[in-house]
Amino acid sequence: MRYKLTILSGDGIGPEITAQALKVLDTLAAKKGFELEKKEALIGGAALDETGAPLPVETVETCRASDAVLLGAVGGPKWDGFKPELRPEKGLLGIRKELGLFANLRPACVFPDLAETSLLRADIAAKGIDLLVVRELTGGIYFGEPRGEESRQGERTAYNTMIYSEQEVRRIARIAFEAAAKRRKKVCSVDKANVLEVSRLWREIVQEVAGDYPDVGVSHMYVDNAAMQLVRDPSQFDVIVTGNLFGDILSDEAAVITGSIGLLASASLGDSNPGLFEPIHGSAPDIAGRDAANPLAAVLSSAMLLRFGLGLSGEAALVEKAVDEVLARGFRTGDIMQPGKKALGCTEMGDKVCEVLDTLA
Repeated sequence: MRYKLTILSGDGIGPEITAQALKVLDTLAAKKGFELEKKEALIGGAALDETGAPLPVETVETCRASDAVLLGAVGGPKWDGFKPELRPEKGLLGIRKELGLFANLRPACVFPDLAETSLLRADIAAKGIDLLVVRELTGGIYFGEPRGEESRQGERTAYNTMIYSEQEVRRIARIAFEAAAKRRKKVCSVDKANVLEVSRLWREIVQEVAGDYPDVGVSHMYVDNAAMQLVRDPSQFDVIVTGNLFGDILSDEAAVITGSIGLLASASLGDSNPGLFEPIHGSAPDIAGRDAANPLAAVLSSAMLLRFGLGLSGEAALVEKAVDEVLARGFRTGDIMQPGKKALGCTEMGDKVCEVLDTLA
């Protein structure tokens, strides 16, 4: 089999971590007998520097012609002074919209050999963290209209609109229930239905969809309580489904309580377009070029690419097993370093995963 991948390395540590993920994919492809046709394209600050736009038309066309898209990271202080429509992040929002990627899947779990790095109290972490945040990605306040800035009574005033249609809520709810059916069969829908009309509609539609999944339990929680419950007892959650803004915040919170945001992957999926797979951390410009980044989130994103993008679930499991084994052997990057463990740089960590993967595959 031959698969087409578009590589959006992006900014900051993006090129470094993406290189390690690709090294892992190439190792697996050589062992399993499939081919990867890879094409680089520009996004974010790198695209701004080269073309003057955060998402060139050529990038969108290249992504659409591929089977899956692997992204590094976008953004950095270099572009902070740019107009809002020219910020690097516009490239990320834009490619999600252009590809129709309405569902963002962000798993958050504690690796057994890293349990002590969790930021939670030991007795809470011991109960386990293994949850999936399903975030609606192309609607809500990030894309709602009207939006803008104007003068009102002599003062500068800015506004955004949170808006969801029935169809948008229904399709993301189905993604969540389908995922829960393959896990521990619990969905928690997060909203702010006590004060927001849009959340009341959200809750009604989620409850309707729940009727199609009698074997999956459903509960509803206000977003402020959900944020508290994630640090009080994350073990109570299986699948969390929520809107764009709330999902953005809660998924980062869920990620960091596991011990390091440098370990967690994500998949952005649509109905038929190629999916976009990326680590959830940022571009970390302060350590860019120093071989200090943790590439494991990018490597695990490549596993999600194999599973959800190419339909290679067995191969994805091998990558995940290789990461587990590398951590079990005591290898660490700086962000997850523990006493008595072996410190590695970004490239060395990628090499170790490939070395283990070579024996597993």
